Amino acid sequence: MTSGEDVRRRRAWPVVAVVAWAGFALTLSLSALGWYADSTPEPGVYGETGDGAYGVLQRVTDTLSYFTIWSNVVVALAATLLARGARGATWQRVLLLDALLMIVVTAIVYQLLLAPSIDVRGWSIITDPTQHVVVPVLAVAAWVWAGPRGWVSGRLVPLALLVPVLWVGWMLLRGAVIGSYPYGFVAVGERGYPAVLATIAMILAFGLVVAAVLWAVDTALSRRTRARARPDSAGGRDDSRSRPL
Repeated sequence: MTSGEDVRRRRAWPVVAVVAWAGFALTLSLSALGWYADSTPEPGVYGETGDGAYGVLQRVTDTLSYFTIWSNVVVALAATLLARGARGATWQRVLLLDALLMIVVTAIVYQLLLAPSIDVRGWSIITDPTQHVVVPVLAVAAWVWAGPRGWVSGRLVPLALLVPVLWVGWMLLRGAVIGSYPYGFVAVGERGYPAVLATIAMILAFGLVVAAVLWAVDTALSRRTRARARPDSAGGRDDSRSRPL
């Protein structure tokens, strides 16, 4: 890793970590306190909890079951490791790829499927754009600008679905117990398992496409970095010999 890349990493990734952790902490705290504005949820979707202390556990568990929250936490973990000087162990590379894939999918799915039908009010005016826009933009920008380069490879692309698949399992199992789900497009009670599983399969397939794009971008940026670091083809030493003494 070049010294320039090291400096950029120390500047960029701490910012991402702070913003991602702050957004997560604020969202979880507001949910626990029940301070989010009341709204009527879609049928089969999270939202009906008890008031005050009675509903704390359900509100917190609901919050921790959103893909958005998982995405922001994975970004926060990866950014923290990079800010602390992670050197590229396989699990660290997978975590970074998971973070980038999940936060990109979060931003795209939110804008296409959720934002048009969501009434953003109260504290959501702060937390929604933070987790769905600000953190995705910061994470991708930090990765493009500061690296690390060469961490994404073809063999890691399928592993980028590891955390998303874990989320799918948790979300469906919990939903089967409590009868509600985080999003309308995965509400089994309303849509049925065939439709929900087909939607999930399409999103996971899209996730693989995103991971492949990230691999291609990393490969291109790595080549550019190596080209810049390579001595000029004219040969620096030959130039120095031709200089007058």
